[in-house]
Parts: sequence; structure tokens; C-alpha cells
Amino acid sequence: MTQIDLPQGLIRAPSLDGPHAGYMPGFGNDFESEALPGALPQGMNSPQRCNYGLYGEQLSGTAFTAPGHQNERTWCYRIRPSVRHTHRFQRVEMSYWKSAPCIDPDIVSLGQYRWDPIAVPDEALDWISGMRTMTTAGDVNIQTGMASHIYLVTRSMRDEYFYSADGELLIVPQEGRLRFCTELGVIDLEPHEIALIPRGLVYRVEVLEGPARGFVCENYGQKFALPGRGPIGANCMANRRDFKVPVAAFEDREVPSTVTVKWCGQFHRTEIGHSPLDVVAWHGNYAPVKYDLRTYCPVGAVLFDHPDPSIFTVLTAPSGIEGTANIDFVLFRERWLVAENTFRPPWYHKNVMSELMGNIFGTYDAKPKGFAPGGMSLHNCMLPHGPDRNAFERASTVELKPEKLDETMSFMFETRFPQHLTPFAAQSGHLQEDYIDCWASLEKKFDGTPGMK
Repeated sequence: MTQIDLPQGLIRAPSLDGPHAGYMPGFGNDFESEALPGALPQGMNSPQRCNYGLYGEQLSGTAFTAPGHQNERTWCYRIRPSVRHTHRFQRVEMSYWKSAPCIDPDIVSLGQYRWDPIAVPDEALDWISGMRTMTTAGDVNIQTGMASHIYLVTRSMRDEYFYSADGELLIVPQEGRLRFCTELGVIDLEPHEIALIPRGLVYRVEVLEGPARGFVCENYGQKFALPGRGPIGANCMANRRDFKVPVAAFEDREVPSTVTVKWCGQFHRTEIGHSPLDVVAWHGNYAPVKYDLRTYCPVGAVLFDHPDPSIFTVLTAPSGIEGTANIDFVLFRERWLVAENTFRPPWYHKNVMSELMGNIFGTYDAKPKGFAPGGMSLHNCMLPHGPDRNAFERASTVELKPEKLDETMSFMFETRFPQHLTPFAAQSGHLQEDYIDCWASLEKKFDGTPGMK
């Protein structure tokens, strides 16, 4: 059994050697995995007695009657049923982790905003205490909308576990390496990768290389899925085979532990006497997954014009309105620009979606200055934005030839809901007060005569 570089006491399913040892490929697949031979029942879900004295239990990620193509659930065969993994709850305060609606009447969210990278403080911060909410949108209580966060992590969780009943977490590392020890297996995560942790899944987070900083999108609505490719066809963009789901792993540890639960924006903690990561075998399609952003195959214009940014969608969480997402996760990575007689950066625009961007590394072509790795920007719905003056002048006058955008990777959390700034985002001192001035020097070029100016 593969146990190399894993926490003491954790047993993982046998897996093949190679770059993806410990993972199974695919997105939305029905998987099955067992850490001990014969632990997974065959031909049925709930035998009268499970092997090894395990308990059978279903984790449902959608309503029981959801359409077949959307129905997600996983059967777990565990040492104890999860009712033993909670006890009496006590309310705890996490003052920096906010949920929608979080609307402060003294904070103006109407505007174009940008933040400098937030430095990791010199204090002990774990995955929960190190979360800093920047914006919220929608309403967690009716399961619509989202929140965007920065995580700042300096210490591992030890006998401490967490799960969110509010939504799934899309995690985008920017610095450092983390390990997510979940009920269904282990995910190691580093910059250039992302992970999805489903709603209701118990896990702890360990620091493999720190300090760690990154971005999180908390999705209150329907789960993230791959976007439809339409006339693009079966290939390009994000391919299902490049998503990696962990193989089964479990702990059988009798040690005082805590489980923290996020529910309706509140945090509650319970004490138990053992590790809750005790799923010995499982099968289903509701599982954590990671994805290497470097395997995303972008497509774009090969003759003229700049397509809408939706062409770069990696994942989408649908809303009740066809074609309008609760959240889109959009990636701007290295790619070739070849369009003829074309203004190549993103054009000036305003739209109904609210766009929160983050810079993973490098330089973003529409904002060559001020948008540093680890930084964020927000352009709320129906607020105009676009290239600053330097980017505009260069793109308008440069000799057009094939050009590769290199050493760049940024992303966008885009939602149909207005995003409201939290007190931390507005008052922590990281907000660039002069960001709006990046367009102030754009000149009037019109003089009533024809021709290029």
C-alpha cells in the first residue's frame, strides 16, 4: 500500500506509480476505491453486514430526485458512522470569514477596486483562522451566490477538522503548498493547480511548504461543472481526464479531536475522541478533485477580433437562468495572439456580471502595472472597465505580428450577483485608493475629421 510522505497512521489505497500516483482521472465520473481489499461491497450499496465491521453511509451532494446527469452522491464504508463524528456544538467566532449577505451601509461597493497582495502575517494561522473574506454576493441562506476569500496559512491543523455545509470551495493557490486530508483521500495542492472541496466533506489542511497564500471562491449554489463547448466540439478548454480524484485513505486514530462546521454563515465546534477521516472504501461521483491549470487548452480568434472572456471558462456553476452563471471560473493563461488589424487586449466594456480577478503570477496584459501576483481587482456589474492608458496606447500602435503572452496566469470569479466589499477588504489598508486614476489620462482623440488618430 502507498504510504510514502503521508501523515503517520493514514493508510491509502494501492495505486500505480507515476506522476499521478494516489489519484484517479476524470471529472464527474463514478469512481470506486478501497484502502483495504474487499472493503467495498460489490453489486449493492447497503449489505446487511459490511466487511471489516464497517458502516455503510451515503453522502448526498444533490437532492435525491435531481436529474440523473446532475445527481451526485457517494457511498462511504467507514469505521464509525458520521453521527459519531459530532457531539454537542458550541458557537465559535471567525471574525474574518464572512458570508452573504454581508452589507455594511458605511462601505461603498459601487466602484472599480484593486488590492495589493496581502502579506501573510507572522502569527499562527490555520485554514479556518487564516481565511479573509473580500467580497460576498447573494444569500447563503437560500443557496445562491458566492463569497471570495484570501487564505493566509502558516500552520497545519493537528487533530482539527472542518467542513462547510454552506457550499463547495474552489481553491486557487498562489504561494506555498498545502495538503488536504479528506474523508475520501488526500490531495496535495500547489500554485498552478486548483481544487474543489465539496459541501459537507470533512477534512483537515496541512502545510507542506509555507507560508501559504491563495484565493478561494465559496460557491453557495449549484456545483461547479464543465461548461458546454458548443461548436468547439469535444476537445480543448478543460478536459475531463486532466481532473484528478484521490484514492481512498483512512485513519484509525483514537485521539481527542475537534470538528468545526460552517453552517448558514455561522461557525460551530464539537469535540470527539477520534479522527473522523475513517472512510476505508467508497464509490460514487461526489468527491474532491484537483486540476492542473497548465493543462487548460485555450482557444481564441485566429483571424480578427477579441472573443468574449467566456471563451476561457474552466468551470461554471449554473443558476436558474439558462446561460447565466451563478459563478464562472475563468482562466487567462499563456497563449498566442495572432488576430489581424485587431485591438488585442480585452476591450472596454460593462456588463451584468460582477468580475473579481486575481493574479497568480506574471503580468496581466490589460493592466501592465499595479496588478501584482497575489493581488485582486473588482469590477462590479454595470461598471465600465478596460485597459489602462499604457496598455491602450501600446495595443493601438504596436506592429501586429504573432505574439505570445508568456509568464502570465490570472483568473476571474464572475457572478450574476453584485459583490459587496467586506470591512476587511475596505479598511485593511490593502485597497489601492488611486486605482480609478489609471484611466484618468486617457485622451480625447476625436476632432471631427476622419482617419486613424
